Amino acid sequence: MGGMTSTPHTIAVLGLGRMGGAIATRLAGHDLDVIGWTRSGRPAGAVTTSSDPNEAVAKADLVLLALFDGPACRHVLDGVRASLRPGTIVVNTGTIAPVEAASLARRFGPAYVHAPLLGSVPAAEAGALQILAAADPGTLDRVLPVLDLLGSVRRIENASTAAALKLIANHSLAGGLLALRDSLRQADALGLTREQALDVLELGTLGRLVARKRSFLGNRAAAAPAEFTIGALAKDMALLAAASTSPLRSAAAFTDARVGPEADIALAATVPAAEDAVLAPLRAYVRGHATGDPAHFRAAFLPTAHVEGIRDGAFVSWTLEEYCALFTGRAAADEAARSRRIDALDVHGTVATATMTLAHGADTFTDVFLLTRVDGTWRIANKAYHRHS
Repeated sequence: MGGMTSTPHTIAVLGLGRMGGAIATRLAGHDLDVIGWTRSGRPAGAVTTSSDPNEAVAKADLVLLALFDGPACRHVLDGVRASLRPGTIVVNTGTIAPVEAASLARRFGPAYVHAPLLGSVPAAEAGALQILAAADPGTLDRVLPVLDLLGSVRRIENASTAAALKLIANHSLAGGLLALRDSLRQADALGLTREQALDVLELGTLGRLVARKRSFLGNRAAAAPAEFTIGALAKDMALLAAASTSPLRSAAAFTDARVGPEADIALAATVPAAEDAVLAPLRAYVRGHATGDPAHFRAAFLPTAHVEGIRDGAFVSWTLEEYCALFTGRAAADEAARSRRIDALDVHGTVATATMTLAHGADTFTDVFLLTRVDGTWRIANKAYHRHS
């Protein structure tokens, strides 16, 4: 595949899902000859489609991929490579791992443009996407007239970097959704209506996200088609976690069984807080500290539980009964000035983790719990703590 000498006018769009269909329709509306293909055979508006991807690319000056993941990109490109004409450029808009992007760039050389997209279906329809494009400068110059129809192009030095930046951008979106979810859960706990909370949240830091996703967030959320699915965002966060090898809470946060993978990402922010059942042992634990009555600890913990940490410079590992023996049955003299709060709770089927802060006079404790559901009842299996003096 040699270098092109003119702007491409015949474009094959491989993948006519939500984003691919919007891209194909946008390009076809600007007097470009567009032919689409998708494995499902789904049409994309008035765009001409083919049942054979090789037929779609055989006459194309530019092949644009709008596929779900790296394996799909490799599979489709392997299948059509023999049908690519000399001079055809491949533009990959998919969100894939940096190592996958680098591998495709090496295989296709100057004919490959890695161009992940920031923005969802409405932005594609309006030509308002942000495009992170990495390519040979001459190749990118030739496809700019096409990419400019889809949005604003930012030149990136290489395919791996473009792929990594797209994952970081989606991580910030995931973080915004988790912050919105937590705000809505707190609003529920305070007895605020959903509309009240959304009205005020739209005025603040999360305002753009709330405004863009408002139709999905209310108590009477419209059954609008998803713009960006929970399954796709979960896939992207898994890619980021694998690429960075750094802890990534959001990689597991979008797999809640109560929201299907084909739902819009906004619905992840509407998942209710954990059921009271999983909070019950933590509340019993708080009552144990508030009253000094060890019966509450026996209700909170499994009989086999251990409490572990550093005490007076030495590691201790108490059985439940050894821990209960530390309490006299009376509240501390300064109990009115003490406080406890649950900082985090993550539930994964029949196990959960929780973190709590206890302000006890001159000392503050961080308690980390492992909980499990046994015979339908949640109990604390183990606790580790750190004492901040």
